[in-house]
Amino acid sequence: MEMNNLVVLPIFVPLLTAVILMFISKKINIQRWISVGASLVTVMIAGLLVHHVSTDGIQTLDIGSWPAPFGITLVSDMLSSLLVLTTSIIGFAVILYSIYSIGEGREKHFYYPIVQFLIVGVNGAFTTGDIFNLFVFFEVMLMASYVLLVLGGTKIQLRETIKYLTVNVISSSLFVIAVAYLYSIVGTLNMAHISQRIGLLEEIPGILTVIAILFLIVFGLKGAIFPLYFWLPGSYYAPPVPVMTLLGALLTKVGIYSIARTYSLFFYHDQSYTHDLLLVLAVVTVLIGVVGSIAYWDIKKIIIYNIITAIGVILYGISVATTTSMTGSVYYLIHDMIIKAALFLLIGIIVNITGTSNLKKFHGLINDYPVLAWVYFIAAISLAGIPPFSGFVGKWLVIQGGMERGELIGSVIILLTSLLVLYSVMKIFIYGFWGGKDQDYPDQHSISYNKLLIPAILLTVIAVLYGFGSEFVYSYVAQAVDTLMNPEIYIEAVLKE
Repeated sequence: MEMNNLVVLPIFVPLLTAVILMFISKKINIQRWISVGASLVTVMIAGLLVHHVSTDGIQTLDIGSWPAPFGITLVSDMLSSLLVLTTSIIGFAVILYSIYSIGEGREKHFYYPIVQFLIVGVNGAFTTGDIFNLFVFFEVMLMASYVLLVLGGTKIQLRETIKYLTVNVISSSLFVIAVAYLYSIVGTLNMAHISQRIGLLEEIPGILTVIAILFLIVFGLKGAIFPLYFWLPGSYYAPPVPVMTLLGALLTKVGIYSIARTYSLFFYHDQSYTHDLLLVLAVVTVLIGVVGSIAYWDIKKIIIYNIITAIGVILYGISVATTTSMTGSVYYLIHDMIIKAALFLLIGIIVNITGTSNLKKFHGLINDYPVLAWVYFIAAISLAGIPPFSGFVGKWLVIQGGMERGELIGSVIILLTSLLVLYSVMKIFIYGFWGGKDQDYPDQHSISYNKLLIPAILLTVIAVLYGFGSEFVYSYVAQAVDTLMNPEIYIEAVLKE
């Protein structure tokens, strides 16, 4: 098999799986194990792809043998292949978790095929080298997320899905308009070709900055940056935990990836305006997220607001746009995807045991569930960025990059808010796990406790290894950042010039 075909497999395998699963919707047991098996295969292919990109450079595949920029090109550079691997691992863990928690009612209504379609959309968005196809994969991902959000049909799900749908229909319309404007200036949709054409323009038209802001609004809505985050806390709160995990760990990150890709490839001409605006929005996003995570006593809401904080931190690194800060952002992006997924799954187990997500209604869980308590503790300090865990390296590089560029205020705010992030997740440990037991909890067998704990432990272990093995990971991250900081590497690989 040609190695180039590896590029398409992380999209093709989940797609094929989804189609097969739709034909056996009544055979739930078979669906479960096909899903688990296919997800494991996707993880292995994604791992092979990362290795292949690290040794042989950027991989491209021209669909239908039409050469770029005329045909549709899939591009796997190190950034996209690392994100595809992370997505596949999270997908695998969530499917394992879903088997014991999502319930047969949802499983009968195409739950597993829809999860696979979601992974098709996410992996496709990370891999496409064509701006219009980025829109197409966004839509695949969003269609799947609409179904997952509403599956089960509780009142809160229906209410939040309508809000989520409305926001995304508007942002998708804006996306098409932005792509059309961009096409009218450069006459191409291939991302590498767009970058090349913009580079050849003698005078950069002002409309390009307007388009840059349009794209920022589109991706900002998907990625939930200030002031476009308003839909996220409610929408992510409504569905069951496995769905919340997929949406929280993956969907917002596709928006962030899109900002990183377009702002390094196309919109580098007016950085004093575009990147400075992004920087201000990033810092405010961090503050909003932190305030929310401290204010709530609902364990789901605490972790949901921590998504917003992390988005701000990653965007801050992208907006500072030095090699150090960009390295920090890529590092932190992958860390955050894994650790958020782990925390959501752990929170799901707590809700399963106690029957509530209100932190004031349960105490002393550590007496009956010590393993859960200490796994949560490790995940929490990892999220907060306590050295040497995975959150530390990325956040420190982002802050260092900001300091190098003289952005002292933003860097200090991110440093100080780390303490508040630690407080917000430790609040769950101190109030929920610590102290004497105030009630009897169900025994471990009645709630599939061990089976639910395995995927959460798997993700937490990966996060810990990611932190402790940061030197090993560094060469991969550096290669990913190299393409972002030097777009010509990407252009040459795609256009083969």
